[in-house]
Amino acid sequence: MTDEQRTRRDRLGLGRVFDEVPELYDRVRPGYPDELFADLAAVTGMDAGSSVLEVGCGTGQATRSLAALGCSVTAVEPGTGMAALARRRLAALGAIDVGIETSTFEEWDDRGRRFDVLVAAASWHWVDPAIGWPRAYEVLRPGGWAALLGHVVVRRPGEPEVYAETSTLHERFAPGNPDWGHPPLEDEVRATDTGWGLVEDPGPLFGPTTVRWYPTVQRLDGTGFADLLRSTSPYRRLTPATREPLLDAIAEHIRTRMNDRATRRYLTVLRVGRRAEPRPA
Repeated sequence: MTDEQRTRRDRLGLGRVFDEVPELYDRVRPGYPDELFADLAAVTGMDAGSSVLEVGCGTGQATRSLAALGCSVTAVEPGTGMAALARRRLAALGAIDVGIETSTFEEWDDRGRRFDVLVAAASWHWVDPAIGWPRAYEVLRPGGWAALLGHVVVRRPGEPEVYAETSTLHERFAPGNPDWGHPPLEDEVRATDTGWGLVEDPGPLFGPTTVRWYPTVQRLDGTGFADLLRSTSPYRRLTPATREPLLDAIAEHIRTRMNDRATRRYLTVLRVGRRAEPRPA
């Protein structure tokens, strides 16, 4: 197996760990502000006549907001549990012009369909960039747009932050884990206001990006914060025998040392770029 094949296998396997806990994921993960979707519509010209492809819809958090704009939405989700929950949530809202297809984006059969906007909400980093960006270009109509949405965990100077408060617990239960570390400062993240963020750049396939930031805050008790961590990839990749004692200890620390109040601060981000015309050689 080549390094590229191994990377793809690992990306697929880790990306599907959320399918183990779809209800938890839907309950604890932060949503996206209405202002973001208003800006997305303003930048791209989306309206009720637009067709949208959503890549990696998860439990449908962003899908619900896209459906509320009146667009026709086709959503692709590899996790069967996540896709099933998304269908239930959307059916309960009466969203009728939304279809959810269970597949990875790399393997998805587009059946010749073409779209005005491609949206990926906290999911594009699970897509193989060597396949994903060219596919995004191909499934978009001329003049179409790609939009990446996501949440970046940040901190502010002098503000209590859970990892700083529990770093010794992390090292006790999972020593040397490369995922452990302080979130970046908010001002440092705001400075990354060009390009496509932490994902691989599409090169000349898409034009310059428009970037917008939206501050978001979650305030949780110890149990809720442990559940939030339980839904994230750094903790899901741990074995249950390591993960659960660690999260129990973090929850207890928040209850007894932080007055049972913990804050997670995010910068929610929208990055939008237009399909290049004509296709670069």
